[in-house]
Amino acid sequence: MKAAGVVAVIAVAVALQLTLARFTVGSRWAFDLVLVAVVYVALRWGPTAAVMGGSLGGLLQDALAGSTIGVGGLAKTVAGFATGVIGSQFIVTRPLPRMLLVAGATVVARLIVLGLFGVIDGHWPDVSWLAMLAETLLNSLAAFVLFQGSESLPGMLRRGPSRHSSFGKRKW
Repeated sequence: MKAAGVVAVIAVAVALQLTLARFTVGSRWAFDLVLVAVVYVALRWGPTAAVMGGSLGGLLQDALAGSTIGVGGLAKTVAGFATGVIGSQFIVTRPLPRMLLVAGATVVARLIVLGLFGVIDGHWPDVSWLAMLAETLLNSLAAFVLFQGSESLPGMLRRGPSRHSSFGKRKW
């Protein structure tokens, strides 16, 4: 069941990333929903599942983006594994620590990608620190929505529609 859950979370993240990528500036991804999904997998199922999710998500993203295959996969695998280890050592249930983990994973993954491309190309690529900050903030915001939604949705589905809702009733 864990493997099916990991594959489902990563598949949804890749589909959302592809769907929303056309709304970004200059056709560049200003956010990385696949990395957010890898961190979600890491915190939910642990570092081993994060390795599987990071590898799968990163390789799929590399293949679909047309970039060097394996660079994003390695970056997401390392960031996901590190997040899973941290999540297994500390209680990470509040929104702020989760958002900080996603922010840290975003910076680590981006630096790994830049470092690998520097090794492959033979020179350090130009770094847009402002773009990295924007990606970190957007990923953290997406993580907040994902984690809060994943915790709220089962309870909302269990309760069903409320018969005693005050929505639409006038109180004079």
